Amino acid sequence: MGQPETQNGIKIVAQNRKARHDYHILDSWEAGLVLQGTEVKSLRDGKANLKDSYARVENGEAFLYNCHISPYEKGTYANHDPERKRKLLLHQQEIRKLKGRVEEKGLTLVALKIYFKRGKAKVELGLARGKKLYDRRADIASRESKRDLDRAMKQKNQRG
Repeated sequence: MGQPETQNGIKIVAQNRKARHDYHILDSWEAGLVLQGTEVKSLRDGKANLKDSYARVENGEAFLYNCHISPYEKGTYANHDPERKRKLLLHQQEIRKLKGRVEEKGLTLVALKIYFKRGKAKVELGLARGKKLYDRRADIASRESKRDLDRAMKQKNQRG
């Protein structure tokens, strides 16, 4: 992982690239993360994994599950549990809206990326519907045809 990428003032720590492959992302939200001290240091080192992580609304609060933030190497007995559930900071109206949308058939909240924005840890949540196998195959076919077309155009421009 190493150092996080920087993109117009935002340091991206981890991305869930597989999410866009496995799901149709219908909408996205930005939420703050409630973290312990050593978790912040691990995130700044880029030690996070969003594979299989998702969010759920419980008792009017949103939580992030299965987000692995590695223990801080220089941490002591006060180090954190890497897979603990983490509270998400959202406005109540956003939580109500998310809860209503997630209760629809086949929708889930998937963590897309974790990043630092103005020094605060944020997570981008995507409202997602699972892709069928034929959807994935169609995506791969369109990507390959676009790549072939770009390659042909590049060769034509080099000759001419």
